[in-house]
Amino acid sequence: MFQSRSERMKTFFRQWQLQSMVVPGIVWMFLFCYIPMFWLIIGFMDYSIAKPMLESPFVGLKHFQEFISDDRFWRSIRNTLGMSSIKLMLGFPIPILFALLLNEIRNIRFKRTVQTISYLPHFIAWTIFGGIMLNWLGEGGVINQVMIALGIQDREILFNSDPKYFWWITYFSDTLKETGWSAIIYIAAISGIDPGLYEAAELDGANRWQRMWHITVQCIRPTIAILFILAVSGMLGSNFEQIFMLKNNMNMKMAESLDLYIYNMGLVSGRHSFSTAVLFARSIVALALLFLANYTSKKLSGEGIF
Repeated sequence: MFQSRSERMKTFFRQWQLQSMVVPGIVWMFLFCYIPMFWLIIGFMDYSIAKPMLESPFVGLKHFQEFISDDRFWRSIRNTLGMSSIKLMLGFPIPILFALLLNEIRNIRFKRTVQTISYLPHFIAWTIFGGIMLNWLGEGGVINQVMIALGIQDREILFNSDPKYFWWITYFSDTLKETGWSAIIYIAAISGIDPGLYEAAELDGANRWQRMWHITVQCIRPTIAILFILAVSGMLGSNFEQIFMLKNNMNMKMAESLDLYIYNMGLVSGRHSFSTAVLFARSIVALALLFLANYTSKKLSGEGIF
């Protein structure tokens, strides 16, 4: 039953210590997410850091027209969608499978050890983890040695210098680094499932795989749907730190994502208004993807964010 307004207020004041814990998050979001939105107006100006923002001339959609006609922009869109699609189709299910398999481990000590080891890479900065990946991918690196030992290739390959491997390198490195951390939310959802459901299914003769599919997966389906919607809405974003560490002049035509394009235009080339216009357009498309993914999810599974 829904609480009345007076009941909600009583609950709020009764739990004011807990309620106050969200204040730092609200302040952080306001300072770093909402206030900076005011500066999006420079995307419609010829902004110069040498004079106050509001004194910059208004140019309308000039910068939007410029990036739409820029071949480099469309190349960055292709690269971003290519890397995001691989991560979405092949990378999104991996934390789910990992959480499901981890849930089936009966040895608690071993289970906790595996979980701890799996999410430790998340805490390694990309400046370090990227260097490790470059070492593994180099001539004489671990990956070349393993591939040669298995007979998959007969010579050493400098993977990070060949553009055709770059999308797969980003997928492999991101999966290796983030699978354990991404699985935590699924593990938390699984822990909330009523154990009585498993006991009843076991009495009915369901084996472990059947219990996993018909109980565990079905109970965490809302969590999967919400995270999938967020993943789709973020397809035009990319892990900037990862790409910045792994890119080089030889693989740049496949490595320059939309985030890297905005960085190069805004900070490297000093075209602040141009890069802001690109960022603004990307945000609009991301919002549209969010609504589209939410609508599709509700139609197919009945689950959505709103």
